[in-house]
Amino acid sequence: MTIHSLRLVAELAIRTNATPREKNKTMSVPKRIGVMIPSTNTTCEADFQRVVPQGVTVHGQRMWMSNEPNSEAKMERMNADIEDGIKYLSTAKVDVIAYGCTTGSFFRGAGWDQALVDMIERKAGVPAVVTSPAAVAALRSVGAKRISIASPYQAWNNDKLRDYLSAAGFDVLNAEGDLQAAAAGPQGINDHDPASVVAFAEQVCRDDADALFCGCTAWRALEAVEELEASTGRPVVTSNQATIWASLQTLGVDAPINGFGRLFETKFRRTTRPQ
Repeated sequence: MTIHSLRLVAELAIRTNATPREKNKTMSVPKRIGVMIPSTNTTCEADFQRVVPQGVTVHGQRMWMSNEPNSEAKMERMNADIEDGIKYLSTAKVDVIAYGCTTGSFFRGAGWDQALVDMIERKAGVPAVVTSPAAVAALRSVGAKRISIASPYQAWNNDKLRDYLSAAGFDVLNAEGDLQAAAAGPQGINDHDPASVVAFAEQVCRDDADALFCGCTAWRALEAVEELEASTGRPVVTSNQATIWASLQTLGVDAPINGFGRLFETKFRRTTRPQ
């Protein structure tokens, strides 16, 4: 018998004689996150894959979105796909469903965010995380009261985002959109690299802000977080970062997450009330 054959026999004996606990470790089922995103978005799901630790898997579902400029009508059309998304993700036995669109979860104003969470949880039978209320929880978790907002949004998006975060109890000092990114459309936003996010967002952050919020799940702001926190000296919350953070903590995953901002050092509290 060759040395290779002897090793195979030894490994088989170890597996055969393993205790039930050891066998369960080798057969453990990963925690599964289902992510619903606009069909044009190539950043959000990639950011989830970039951050989640071993033992967590990510499973995507897309909602229809074209590359024409965003509007409330386009958001309504996209959100019409939510129920189908829930149905498809449920067949994968996901443990939590994350709705990964910022504008889609704030454009109807205060109250719509929680209604969206409630609807997904009711139909899916699992916890739901929605980007806008996750961002609110994240900003509170880093102790923010006065905030600056940077985004790749048109004026109407930023106006509604300002209103939404003001209603959540924040003093919004300014909300500014990168017009070049906004002009690229919902898909084109994904193609603006993190260096351009840093260059724009660090100029937006006011000296009297407690934190900087970078909105939009298609903007590659998560990759820019560490540099932005270093250059501004403030905690930075991004749409994808907040959604991932809330999803992991909803699952009870407390593995250390390094390299993606101070937020991952804090705990998620499910609340939308001003503090």
